[in-house]
Amino acid sequence: MNSSKPLLKISGLTVAYGGIEAVKGIDLEVAAGELVTLIGANGAGKTSTLKAITASLPAARRGGCIEYAGERIDALPAFSLVQRKLAMVPEGRGVFARMSIRENLLMGAYSRNDQTGIAADIDKWFEIFPRLKERASQLAGTLSGGEQQMLAMARALMSHPQLLLLDEPSMGLAPIMVERIFEVIKTIAAQGVTILLVEQNVRQALRIAQRGYVMETGTIVLSGRAENLLQDPRVVEAYLGV
Repeated sequence: MNSSKPLLKISGLTVAYGGIEAVKGIDLEVAAGELVTLIGANGAGKTSTLKAITASLPAARRGGCIEYAGERIDALPAFSLVQRKLAMVPEGRGVFARMSIRENLLMGAYSRNDQTGIAADIDKWFEIFPRLKERASQLAGTLSGGEQQMLAMARALMSHPQLLLLDEPSMGLAPIMVERIFEVIKTIAAQGVTILLVEQNVRQALRIAQRGYVMETGTIVLSGRAENLLQDPRVVEAYLGV
């Protein structure tokens, strides 16, 4: 890892829905500047882990300790985390369908009041995502899945997060769009944003990450350098289909 003290540290995290334990006491760390991926099959508990970090599990019981930037955040409300520079792009994108692209981006900057900086950031993301610029006044709900994913990522980045959580950004996208999304994730990481990426596309995720955790039925079963996990026979057999 890039520093001795992690930016995000999860210890003994549990998540239960009624009598069903979706996350069973996991430990996970992400250092400042790292791109770490959490991989595993559907239903492994990956999304529950991200939602536990962001306090967006109202119907679940959560246990354990979550520390971010040296502070325990597991008792904090979800809305306070954006002000602490923590943002999440949820599974399914969650764009404001009846707002325009530009309005969605402005909503991402709601915690800021530097109008000049906000305008500059909109221009910046329009450069990275030219399709969004072409459709700036179009309602977000009319965009393709790939365009909505671009918008959801750009909207989250408008808050200038120190830590960005990405939940299944490639889900349901055409292969050419998947390639583009992973290129953008690499670009974001290269700009110094710390990323925890949850992804079912194991090969792509491990190719761009520095480290990875493998999750099965609510537990972490493997962890290590991404390049080592790519070669691990257990990962190859279970997720890479070769």
